[in-house]
Amino acid sequence: MMQNTFFRAESEVTPANLGEAIQQAIEIEIATIPIYLYTYYSINRVPNQAAVSGMISQKLVSAGYSLQDATATALDVSADLMVYANKAGALIMSVAIEEMLHMALSSNLKQALAGFPELVGKSPSVWPACLPGHEPPFYIDRAKFSLSQLITFMKIESPHPLPDAKLLRAPIPYKTIGQFYDMIIECISTHKLEYRTDTSRYPQLVPGKGYYAQNNIDTIFYDREHKPVFTNSPKSSDLICIADKDSAISAIKIIVDQGEGNTGAQHFGPDYAVDCSKVIPEDYDNPERTELCHFEKFAQVYCEYVSLQAKFDSLGIGVIDISQFFVIDVPKNPSTVNYPNKITAENPINLAAVSNLINAVYTYLFVMVENCYKKQTGSTQYEIFMFGIHKSMIFILNSLCGDIMVSTYKDPIDGKTYYAAPTFEDYPFGLASSPKSQLVALYYLAYPTGNYLEQRVLDLPDVPLQYNGIF
Repeated sequence: MMQNTFFRAESEVTPANLGEAIQQAIEIEIATIPIYLYTYYSINRVPNQAAVSGMISQKLVSAGYSLQDATATALDVSADLMVYANKAGALIMSVAIEEMLHMALSSNLKQALAGFPELVGKSPSVWPACLPGHEPPFYIDRAKFSLSQLITFMKIESPHPLPDAKLLRAPIPYKTIGQFYDMIIECISTHKLEYRTDTSRYPQLVPGKGYYAQNNIDTIFYDREHKPVFTNSPKSSDLICIADKDSAISAIKIIVDQGEGNTGAQHFGPDYAVDCSKVIPEDYDNPERTELCHFEKFAQVYCEYVSLQAKFDSLGIGVIDISQFFVIDVPKNPSTVNYPNKITAENPINLAAVSNLINAVYTYLFVMVENCYKKQTGSTQYEIFMFGIHKSMIFILNSLCGDIMVSTYKDPIDGKTYYAAPTFEDYPFGLASSPKSQLVALYYLAYPTGNYLEQRVLDLPDVPLQYNGIF
């Protein structure tokens, strides 16, 4: 089990190690992004309702239902499934979007107090991975949507120490992410620190410029009445420019409240059994109660799955695993090196080439954000965000993930056939040419004759790669 621990139990956050502590906070946020994205892309948010309803109605008729009752019941449960799949995807993506916000807030904090935030190459390099510094350590995997994966997500966001006493036998750096941030708040509150407030020399990502959008097309779902529901609330989140103690603490409180909530809800029982009776009342991340915290979002997705599965089971037509209708069978912790590197009759795209391109796009996202924290001499901060990250980058990443996941391959390790999936590995950009030029070259390796993404790739801002703190 790989673990990156910055602190020992006897340590505390002090002005001397504050920079290390904030960098660890940044890397905690980064570690969650690939697993949330991977699970999100394993969900078919628009299942084939006609196929589901048709299968269920046939089984109901065989079980003795009238055709009319069978049709009505099948339509009802299939509609519930449609709403659930769409909602589950939206809620998971809503958390991923806010993790990007948390990464930016903690990066602002480091820029103001301790030096340049390091983002590139900080995604986990070995899978299964662990949250940096968390004790007891527990595995996190890039895995398809499942109840066990939702439990992992709840462990990450839990406002309470994990309940397994067998794991709590050694001194630990922090028991929850909130407790770790409390250590940082304590240091900020009790020491007179110097804040680098000249944002022309030490840029931050600040509010009011459109850099953070709490919702996009992937964070919206439609309820049973076909009304759109926005999963993230503008009242609970935004960027903050760090200029003093109060703004620093406010930024940290956004991170903690969005993750763990305000009331400290506890849904775990022995062996991480989820107590769905405690999902109500809900735990929100803001006083207006307009948005559930991350822990609560995952708890509700878990419990709604259990409830929907029970509804299918109650039909009396045998065991039907509802995940078959909306979860794509992708491997756990895939690696690009295991994808076939050629076009075949079964796979009209070169899976390895497309996967390398996805990883380069994913890594370039961090390259661009990191560049926003250096004094701008080329592409402006606004250009990088509005034309690189918000528009082209998100569209490109979404599109490429859709491309790769329609193909299957035989895994050389376990011999099973899976759908290919984005691996979200850090791409090792070289130093001989710019990251963008390397990304463009990877694009033409994946799509030699070009496609609808060509112009968007070519239009990406050209930003340099940091190397040992120097651009």
